[in-house]
Order: sequence, then C-alpha cells, then structure tokens
Amino acid sequence: MKKIFTLALATLFTIGAFAQDDTDDEQGGSVIQNLTPSKLIGKGQVDIKWFNNLFTQTRQLDTNEDVVTIDRQTFFTSTLDAFFGVSENRRVSVGAILEFRSNVIGGRGALDVFSFDGERGTARSGLTNIAPSVKYVPFKNLSNFSVQSSLFISLIGDESDAEGVFLDQDGFTLQNRFFYDLPLGSTKEWQLFFDLNTELNFGDEDDSFANNSLRLIPGAFLSYFPSSKFTAQVFVQHFQLLALTENGFEQDLTGVGAGVKYQLTDQLNIEGLWSYFARGGGAFTGLGESYNIGLRYVL
Repeated sequence: MKKIFTLALATLFTIGAFAQDDTDDEQGGSVIQNLTPSKLIGKGQVDIKWFNNLFTQTRQLDTNEDVVTIDRQTFFTSTLDAFFGVSENRRVSVGAILEFRSNVIGGRGALDVFSFDGERGTARSGLTNIAPSVKYVPFKNLSNFSVQSSLFISLIGDESDAEGVFLDQDGFTLQNRFFYDLPLGSTKEWQLFFDLNTELNFGDEDDSFANNSLRLIPGAFLSYFPSSKFTAQVFVQHFQLLALTENGFEQDLTGVGAGVKYQLTDQLNIEGLWSYFARGGGAFTGLGESYNIGLRYVL
C-alpha cells in the first residue's frame, strides 16, 4: 500500500515536466466558447469552479440484474475546484479539489439532502475528499488536448455507518482525466468535446467496495453556440467499474443528457445539466436521474 501511494504521489507531482513553453493566440468570444475544459488558463490567472450534482433513484438492479423498485435514495455531491496558471504559455496549472457529500435513503425526499440533519439510519453528510491536482498540455502543438491528474485523499473514517448509510469511498483514488475538443466546420457555432475520466482505486480489499479497481468514464458532448455567450449541448456518458482482483465488485451504467451554459459576466458563467441513466449492469447498480448546476469564475 505504501509503495503504491508513494508511486502515485511521485507521478502526480512530476508529471508537469511534460509541459514546455508554447504560444496560444487569443481568440474573440466568451470564456465558455474559448476556454473549454481542454484549454488552460494563463500564468497568474485563477480558475474556480463550484459544481453540484444531485443523483436520485427509485430503480435498481438486483443480484440477478433485474430492475426492481426501491425506496428513494438520493446522493448529493458538491465539488469546489481551484486552479492557478503557472505557465507563461498556458501549459500548466496547479490546484486542488474539495468534495462535500450528503446522502439520504429510506424513501426520504430528494431535497432532504439539503437538510444535513444526519438522521440515524437515513442520512449522512460531510467533507469527504481533498485532492491536490495538476493540469497540463502534454503536446506543444496540440493545445486543445490536456490532462488533469489528481490524488483524492479520503477524509472519512467509514464509508458506511452502523445502519448501512453510505457516504463515500474511504480509500485513495488516483484520477487522470483526458480532455479534447474540436470545432465542427469553419465557424465557432458547433463544438465536439470528449472527456475520458480514469480512476484507480487502491487500498486494502476490506476497506471499500471499490478498492483495487479501475473506473472508466468516457463521455462525448456536442455543443451549439447561437451566440458567444450561450450554448446548448447534448451528451452521452458511460460508467464502467472494473475489478482488479478476482473477488472484486464490477458495475456499468450508461446515461444520456442535455445542458446549457450562459456567460453572465466576462469572468462568471453558469451551467445546468440533466441526465437520465437508462441502462446498467451489475448487482445494486442504480438507475435514476442526475441534476447538475455549476458556477465558474475565471480571473
């Protein structure tokens, strides 16, 4: 375990060596149009994103992978990312990620996640992870391809309490996200964006259901810009949990959705997303809906 942790930490904080000096021409338009997730901020700039996800479900796969009705379960995740540009030519940013979660089960209403009451047997909430992170452009001539590497350090003692209320994984996770976007046609009206999230969960097998596993989350997003300050998008994402040990736990889930983004000021934009998870595989996989809202501030 210590060897894996040391190797992961060394990988995370030396990977920025790939970044070399580069030049990136400024373009007209807004932040949502030009500063896509694939593009990095300049030296001295700050990029802060507050993203909130609420997933609620009343359907689940049983041990035979048949869809069954269950009492409502709702899982809320609030993530705060802060990155600082450290490269003259938009090649490297460093920062950190904080995660807060609130979960309710037992048929409680979806909005009860905002009660934060910790009711015995039905609710848990708290700050669950902190992740030092680096984002970089590995190839000098491909500024629209970037990688974000983060080491998630769990801040909780037990992922489930005595009554079985789950809060979050309690092991270390090494996350690498790969971003790539490209315009469609000669104008900026259409963009295609790809995101591949890889998460290596490691630790003792008895600590967490997801330890010694690899999670893959590929996604494709098609955006249309009727103006530089507004975009509408549709997307598809797939979630795959692969066990790295023989007695591990595996799941998969596919969702489709739509969303919008709007540039409120030169520095601040807002986004909203909705997704529906139509299919899945593996025991206890939840089939529900996800509602998301986020704010991003770039200075």
